[in-house]
Amino acid sequence: MATITRPMAIAPAAVRPRAARATVPAVWLVVLSAPLALSANSPAMILPTLAADLSVSLSTVSWLVSAFGWAMALGTPLMGGLVRRRGIRAVLLTGSGLTAAGTVLAALSPWLPLLLAGRALQALGGSALVAVAMNLAGGSPRRMGLIAAGFGVLGATGPLVGATLTSAASWHVAFAVQAVTLLAVPAVLRRDLPSVADPGSRFDATGAALLAVLVTALVAVPHYPLAGAVGVLLAAVPLELRIRANPEGFVPAALLRTPAFLVSSGLTLLLSTSYFAMLFAVPRLLGAATTWSTGAIGAGQMAAMITGSALVFGFAAISPRLPHRLIAPLLVGIGTLALALALVTPWAPLLLAVSTLSLLASSGGQAVLGVRAMRAAPEGQRPVAIGLFNLAFQLGGAFGPTLVVLLAV
Repeated sequence: MATITRPMAIAPAAVRPRAARATVPAVWLVVLSAPLALSANSPAMILPTLAADLSVSLSTVSWLVSAFGWAMALGTPLMGGLVRRRGIRAVLLTGSGLTAAGTVLAALSPWLPLLLAGRALQALGGSALVAVAMNLAGGSPRRMGLIAAGFGVLGATGPLVGATLTSAASWHVAFAVQAVTLLAVPAVLRRDLPSVADPGSRFDATGAALLAVLVTALVAVPHYPLAGAVGVLLAAVPLELRIRANPEGFVPAALLRTPAFLVSSGLTLLLSTSYFAMLFAVPRLLGAATTWSTGAIGAGQMAAMITGSALVFGFAAISPRLPHRLIAPLLVGIGTLALALALVTPWAPLLLAVSTLSLLASSGGQAVLGVRAMRAAPEGQRPVAIGLFNLAFQLGGAFGPTLVVLLAV
């Protein structure tokens, strides 16, 4: 996610992290951002119920997951660009409006198309609020770790909350939980937010549009492999030409020539895809291997992921003292172990450990590798760098669950 999930400020936020930390308490950054993970993961255990209520197939209703992941992936770099162009306050207000509109639509819609639209608006709004929170984190590994741990905790509760609310009331209520994020907006608006906007910068609409097409094609690949792959190619070539023609545009050429940024983003994509796949696969595996009820499965997974979230915060806190070359192999090793256990073990405790390990690898990577990606970027490109880095994380959120659902059909 959890969500997730997943923009750092332009030079002033990176140069003045102390001011950002003093201005907005970290707890409000968590409340502002982490409910997106709760919302993203809430359908994990209710897709069959949704399919029955909406009179569609399970593969069709899985588009709710894909649409949410697509909108988060699309919104993440767009909101990073908006932070650079208009500043934190404008993005905060934009994200609040989109979240409120999407929540109302999702909570009231009786039809799948409207529900898809509402979920997409929620994801766009949530990505804006995450952009604000991570800009205000100021490049601190501990504050980034706290945000990632918050994502993990609320992402862990998402499946159980979704199933419980659906059972007690309706899935409409389950899709309204993202409104919790709006509680933080007044508290953040009252603070002295850092001025990070660069009004003189020009918005590269062509580059943004081409990136949006590329993201859409990538999200479509699991559903329509051939058409999606053709779309990726058709979008990637003109985007590459655009980057060459406008190296300071929406996708800065300097970032694509920065190995630390590329490696951090690539690892995050792999770890995120694995985590979100395990988020949806583990309940299915537990259901097949045990006689546990849906509630027991949800509670067990929640406990495992809360444990993982605590480990994420600890990992982020000690990461500055770890050898630089150790971090990436350690994260990959943890993620690989989680995947191997999911493939070979039928034992419930080890299946729950899969959730813990995959969350640790993914969210720990998001916190630590995100700081590395930001610091590797030129100062003027840092908000865009974190936006594109988080795009890699969000693409994993679109790929992982969809692959699990499609392979299970």
